[in-house]
Amino acid sequence: MTSIILLILILGLLVFIHELGHFIMAKISKVHIYEFSIGMGPKIFCHKGKDKVDYCLRLFPIGGFVSMAGEVYEDDKKLPKDKLLCNKPWHLRFLTIIAGVTMNFILAFILLFFIALIWGSNSFEPIIGKIQKNSPIYKTDIKVGDKIVGINNYNIKTWDKAILVLQFKNKEKDYTFKIQKPDGKIKTYKIVPKNVTNKDGTKSKIFGFSIKQKKINGFFAAIKYAFIKFGVLIEQMWLVIINLITGKLSLSALSGPVGMYSVVEQSTSYGISQIIYLIALLSLNLGFINILPIPAFDGGRALFMIIEKIKGSPINQNFENTCHTIGFILLMILMVIITINDIIKLF
Repeated sequence: MTSIILLILILGLLVFIHELGHFIMAKISKVHIYEFSIGMGPKIFCHKGKDKVDYCLRLFPIGGFVSMAGEVYEDDKKLPKDKLLCNKPWHLRFLTIIAGVTMNFILAFILLFFIALIWGSNSFEPIIGKIQKNSPIYKTDIKVGDKIVGINNYNIKTWDKAILVLQFKNKEKDYTFKIQKPDGKIKTYKIVPKNVTNKDGTKSKIFGFSIKQKKINGFFAAIKYAFIKFGVLIEQMWLVIINLITGKLSLSALSGPVGMYSVVEQSTSYGISQIIYLIALLSLNLGFINILPIPAFDGGRALFMIIEKIKGSPINQNFENTCHTIGFILLMILMVIITINDIIKLF
């Protein structure tokens, strides 16, 4: 029950921060706002503020929205035209659309900074720290202190990327490792991992090494960590999208609300720092997914605005609305598939 409540609070916080971005930018742009809502479905609580905005809490904690006048076209004849979003200058409309994503990115960066400032941070270099006896790596002349610089034609600069690339499907049985020795020489190895089946039925590839961990502390080190980790996570998310499209990753690698519950449950056992890191990761994930140029997402709306700017005239309203509707339906279908996969994993 504690994990469920924590998950709801985390999702609520992320949605609130995202929608707050849209809300603040709409206020700055002097756009009329009907409702600021956290959650979807029936209203649980609603309060009309002095600014005539309905501030609402809805039943299902799976999203939220800021309802603004004239989001696509002049849809309210009772309001002055300068109160409609569609009549605002292009830059104000664009900034209002991407403000939610921006807030999620800012939150993620701040949390990563505080994690490193309070608890310290680990170095990113993919330097081998330990090698397990009789493992695939052990059977080569790869040694502790060697640095991984490439795996399967991917350049490797961080341990995070190395872990992700090792999860990709590979047509060949072996994995190509490029290893930099302490003297600077680079050697190439073909390594066949050991396939094992875990207690929960999932399969893993065992290579037999772990990374060297070096703790770093300090204010400027924390800033550096936040910038590097932010970039590393964005690169990881981009690689996941590309490899989902190419088939190197399956949809089972993604998680929905059910899968997120399991992650939250695990994070609580590791302490507050892990929970904060999870919030930062989810905030970054929410921002990244939303900025993708897919209809129904903020990125899709931003894409239509960029096309509008290039062609010098608005996009056909019916066409844009149809695209967003189709995008939303496909998104719901994807969420159902991911949720089913999450439930199957539980059993």
